[in-house]
Amino acid sequence: MTIDIDRLTEAELVDLNHRVVARLKFLHQMRAHASMLDFSIGQKVSFQPDGHPVLNGIVTRYNRKTVTVVTENGQQWNVAPVFLRKAEVTAGASSTTPQVARLHGK
Repeated sequence: MTIDIDRLTEAELVDLNHRVVARLKFLHQMRAHASMLDFSIGQKVSFQPDGHPVLNGIVTRYNRKTVTVVTENGQQWNVAPVFLRKAEVTAGASSTTPQVARLHGK
């Protein structure tokens, strides 16, 4: 399907633009949601923010575009799932052991 945009009025072009932007946002959200499903609440993950060393933490919540990670030192980060990596399990650690995150002030 081709659209001859040279024949569209300004109002039709604005409407087309809104539809294209809405569709692109939807596709982006679907990709973000699909990558979020690679991670579970309570799962250990690592990520590296710009200008920081690698941080390790636990996934505590799914958001619309990000997941909330509480780091080992209690910081809370909202991270896009594309920047997360599954943390390596250390020798002797059991993957069935429940993960507990302590939140400051709660």
